Amino acid sequence: MPADRAGAVAGIILAAGTSTRMGRNKLLFALDGETFLRRAVRGATEAGLDPVIVVLGHEADQARRELAQLECRTVVNTEYARGINSSLHTGLAALPAEPRAVVVMLADMPFVTAEMIATLVTRYREGTAPLVVSDYDGVHAPPQLYDRSLFPELLAMEGEGCGKQVVRRHRSEATVVSWPADALTDVDVPEDFERVKARLAVG
Repeated sequence: MPADRAGAVAGIILAAGTSTRMGRNKLLFALDGETFLRRAVRGATEAGLDPVIVVLGHEADQARRELAQLECRTVVNTEYARGINSSLHTGLAALPAEPRAVVVMLADMPFVTAEMIATLVTRYREGTAPLVVSDYDGVHAPPQLYDRSLFPELLAMEGEGCGKQVVRRHRSEATVVSWPADALTDVDVPEDFERVKARLAVG
């Protein structure tokens, strides 16, 4: 392991959106007795990310109460209506100086596991790539790991998809980790939630 990769890897969980298409805050929906939000934070902490920064916005007070007793730090993006990039910038600005890298996650991807997150960290520590990309049958999506050297680029990017812009820019340098396509499941509308519940019910 390169000496400069032995330090902490942080996590940023983006959880500020309004869930407009769902009709109410989807991150407070429960799966197997656990909300999406708690599930995401638990996965990040079990994977060893430290610290775990959860970026809140819509219904922040309720979300913060939901995270009581979990090992995470919450920050509020007061400009969450501007989109996900503003939340990523808020999370990056809240990171302490110690972490060598950060894993960026979305809170509404219930099939992202602690094992997947830990694998990204392991691949980062084993190599020299500044970026570890999750690939779902040709689709790049979170969780993604960014070395600290990329933080200035992430903060400087404007417009939608700043994380994706950095992935495209550094694709040739990245380590790619492949996951099954069906792990790429997020929940945007009620039908998505029903499909996720049915899938969990059958294991």
